[in-house]
Amino acid sequence: MNASYKKATGHSCQQQGSMTVYHHYHYDIFNSTIDFQFEELNSIFSDGTVKLLVLSSALEPKDNFKSFKADVIYKFAEKFYPKDFNEQEMYYLRFQLEHYQIDVIHHESFQNMSTISELCRGLVETNKSQHYHLIDRLIRLVLTLSVFTATTEWVF
Repeated sequence: MNASYKKATGHSCQQQGSMTVYHHYHYDIFNSTIDFQFEELNSIFSDGTVKLLVLSSALEPKDNFKSFKADVIYKFAEKFYPKDFNEQEMYYLRFQLEHYQIDVIHHESFQNMSTISELCRGLVETNKSQHYHLIDRLIRLVLTLSVFTATTEWVF
């Protein structure tokens, strides 16, 4: 890999011996390929889709709800689901998120969960879906993201 790289130009007298085979493959080939793949991913996944997926991760119960942030989830619902929650429901959603943060996150039944679907089932099994019906609705909307993103992944 440390040998001099020679381009096949047909004129051996014009070769420059300062570039190694390693340099050619690492910088000319590998980096160009990574840049091309990065551009492809950027063109497939829009900024809105990426933000939606990142913000939906705030509902994940993984690591004892480590990424749960009530303000982020509220803004998430306000931005991406304005037709699914009316003004009064958005007002109550903020309070439900605050109570949910105290009640559900510290409840022993929810400690070992790692997926949003497990969380949804757990809310129903403990009847907390009735107390936190707006959060339950939001979780169900997030669970439909897989249908939305599956089309994008399939195209990819």
